[in-house]
Amino acid sequence: MRHASSLTRPRVLGMAGAVLASLVLASCGSPRTTDVRPAAAQDVRWPALEPVDAAKKHALRVEYGVWIPMRDGVRLSADVYRPEGEGRYPVILSRTPYNKAGAGKASIDRYRMFVERGYVVVVQDVRGRGDSEGQFTPFLQEGDDGYDTIEWCGTQPWSSGKVGMIGGSYGGYVQWVAAIRQPRHLAAIAPTVACPDPFVDGLINGPTGLPSPICVSWYFYTSGRLNQQSHAVEWARVFEHLPIIDLDDRAGRAMPIWDEFVRNSRLGPYWEPARYQHRLGQVTIPTLNISGWYDDEQISTITNFAGVIADGNPGRDGAHHTLLMGPWPHSVNSGTKVGEIEFGPTAKIDMDAYVLRWFDRWLKGIENGVEHEPPVRHFVMGENAWKDAATWPIPGTTFTPYYLRSEGNANSRLGDGFLSTEMPASGERPDSYVYDPGDATPFLTDPMFSQIGGPDDYSGIELRSDMLVFSTPVMTAPVEICGPIKATLWASSDAPDTDFMVRVLNVHPSGFSQRLSDGVVRARFREGMDAPSLITPGQVYEYEIDVWTTCQTILPGHAIRVEVMSASFPQWDRNPNTGSDLGMGTEFRPARQTIYHDAARPSHVVLPVVRR
Repeated sequence: MRHASSLTRPRVLGMAGAVLASLVLASCGSPRTTDVRPAAAQDVRWPALEPVDAAKKHALRVEYGVWIPMRDGVRLSADVYRPEGEGRYPVILSRTPYNKAGAGKASIDRYRMFVERGYVVVVQDVRGRGDSEGQFTPFLQEGDDGYDTIEWCGTQPWSSGKVGMIGGSYGGYVQWVAAIRQPRHLAAIAPTVACPDPFVDGLINGPTGLPSPICVSWYFYTSGRLNQQSHAVEWARVFEHLPIIDLDDRAGRAMPIWDEFVRNSRLGPYWEPARYQHRLGQVTIPTLNISGWYDDEQISTITNFAGVIADGNPGRDGAHHTLLMGPWPHSVNSGTKVGEIEFGPTAKIDMDAYVLRWFDRWLKGIENGVEHEPPVRHFVMGENAWKDAATWPIPGTTFTPYYLRSEGNANSRLGDGFLSTEMPASGERPDSYVYDPGDATPFLTDPMFSQIGGPDDYSGIELRSDMLVFSTPVMTAPVEICGPIKATLWASSDAPDTDFMVRVLNVHPSGFSQRLSDGVVRARFREGMDAPSLITPGQVYEYEIDVWTTCQTILPGHAIRVEVMSASFPQWDRNPNTGSDLGMGTEFRPARQTIYHDAARPSHVVLPVVRR
């Protein structure tokens, strides 16, 4: 997710981003499971956007404010960009909560590119936003509205009957919730950085049961029909306010949907209209899935790809599914550098040519061979190289446990914590730290929250005593880590509820501790988001944590590091350690946390090591 002020492009929305634990378990199997077929080296070639022959180029005609009726009588407003004159053409649909006028000339240039090549582009304001009628209820409304819009597009006199969809973040989410409903005219989708189900990232509540404090800025921005001015709000002070249910009022704008989401802090019937990831097997059309390793909604793209390829899922037209993962933040393909890390000149691609080739195959039937290419294309950070693979996880991946080890003093990076592939001994001492919500371990993000985290340097934060730090020796040969990461912690707390976080990092020779990925578990949700229960203080529990996914070669001279803590604020809300109703409390207390790593309770992180 990003701060509201950055949500001015048609691609926008999102937050760091399940079904997640199930994906990792399904992908990894046993921690020692190995696929013995390494991926063959590939020469990665990218399509280029070719100029249109003047004799075949279509002139642009625009119809503004076209009403599209929904099943309940509400009308949604769309702008239609289509070739001049008579004819039937495939339709590319974009549904957005950010104003269908888009990003000005840049949007028009893209629509023109499609129209000149024989497509109709329909851009629609979702219900309750922009020119559309009705009330905007984020996420809960989009499935049926998307279905009705697709069927309208597929039956117009200028339509060939085949509809594809584009869009990023919320615009990616709306594609999935429509696709699981199987509208007859939907032929392909190309979701970019799509939002996941509730309780995955922090936007539609999260693994903590609540929306991330940062995400109140998005609800502020999209409240009402027009994009709201949010630059005057002191967001950092808003995020610190308690109770969480009042963050909207603290920001200066009452937002009933914020209160409603906070009150619905467990998985149940309320959320069913917003869910789609448990129904991915019902998607029978080709899907082009695009995200980046530093997209704060990254995990949904990988989950969705894994879901649609499960059991073969060939689809009604021999559907083909593709995964594209670059070295990008939520603003995919926007440059070659994220934070302080430069990924090289190949990091940015001709995305329009890539997407157009996809639609040419599935909407126009052009035999360009996309279905015969390797379905996974991914950028390996560190090497700064693109690679292709036949499956995900990558063939040749060994899921390797790295055990947390110490002599009981792993507090901070100056402590004695280390990572080892050898199991700990039976008498190894545990590590302890005190988590104080009043001085919560911070998460690094830019001042305006336009991107929730990146390859930031955590070496300074690693000096805190409320964090355990475990590192490998410096590498003497490159180690490629590419795939899903899962952590298992054996832990106790003297509180009735608390949190545990795990972060994986790449430590440079300079000491720069580069964040790769992270994850969280709230103790009360240890048995699932639909089954909260408090813990017994002092009792040891086993916690499974999805640490999302990365693709990084740890170069010689670098090291792998794992952090364990109980806060990452404001990435996630601070657990008050009281066991109070989520989002309602104004008081908190410190908690003493103990992490065990002995032979009977071997806390560890499973890393996807790709054999060379």
